[in-house]
Amino acid sequence: MTAQLFHYERVGSTMDVIHHLAAEGAEAGTIVVADEQLEGRGSRGRTWHSPLGGLWMSALFRPPAVAGVEVISLRVGLAVAAAIEPLVMWPVHLKWPNDLMLAERKVGGILCEARWQGGALGWVAAGVGLNVRNPIPAEIDSVAGTLRQARPDITVEEVLQPVAAALRSVDLRVEQLSRVELDHFARRDWLSGRQIREPMSGTVTGVREDGALLVRPAQGPEIPLRSGSVELAAGSSSR
Repeated sequence: MTAQLFHYERVGSTMDVIHHLAAEGAEAGTIVVADEQLEGRGSRGRTWHSPLGGLWMSALFRPPAVAGVEVISLRVGLAVAAAIEPLVMWPVHLKWPNDLMLAERKVGGILCEARWQGGALGWVAAGVGLNVRNPIPAEIDSVAGTLRQARPDITVEEVLQPVAAALRSVDLRVEQLSRVELDHFARRDWLSGRQIREPMSGTVTGVREDGALLVRPAQGPEIPLRSGSVELAAGSSSR
């Protein structure tokens, strides 16, 4: 079976569809896109508002080594940011570990889910949700945005192919982030230099080769964080 792109009008979740295809033997690079998701999901069990006007998609990866799984989300973020930035002509930043930021607002998110077959890694599904032209619920419109706010005439169709190509270009052969990838992330790092209060108090200084977020507390050396929901400290400003 060759890598294909499946396009649906409506699904429960593109992640569920890609997992099903993976179990049936779909090749790495297979992509599922939906115009609308009824049960879209984000990180930490949150729901993802997925109405018409957004880009809701999932891609299949079959990493050669388990160790590389830890940095897939960051690599996907770098690829997607690089794909959409020329379309909106505004800087696209990344908020560790899985948010895409445009003009201080979240415009997209990434969710990676691994599946195991016995004791071996079977595959990883990477879901990408991008607010393109879709309405934003009133309760989150102060923190969430759309690509349309940067470029009013942008369409989902225009965004789909560059993002799909970017996802298929993600290289998982190296288990840790390369110096080039770290440099690219540093230029897009939305958290760098900001004060955070969760999951610990300190100043974000960057990202390590293994994907850990580096935070410097008020006293002592930098501490690497491998997971957690990052919340800014009150009054924290950008770099």
